Amino acid sequence: MGDQEPVVDPQRPVYVWRQVADWIAARIDSGELQPGARLEGERELAEQVGVAVGTVRRAVEDLRERGLVVTLPAKGTYIADRSNS
Repeated sequence: MGDQEPVVDPQRPVYVWRQVADWIAARIDSGELQPGARLEGERELAEQVGVAVGTVRRAVEDLRERGLVVTLPAKGTYIADRSNS
């Protein structure tokens, strides 16, 4: 993340998990995360963004509800292929 703005601003009137979900969604929309790519693990994302693992878990749940990612138990979370939708 280096010189970039922080992903999460606790002063904003938006849930932190929503900020994390929106950040990941923006990475998908920009093409940084391609369909079929594996999303970083919850712990790795939590460390990268500076939030609790539970916060990342809730963000990923939101992304699943939006149809942006699919989670395969014991395999990981992958960027959904939305070209068919």
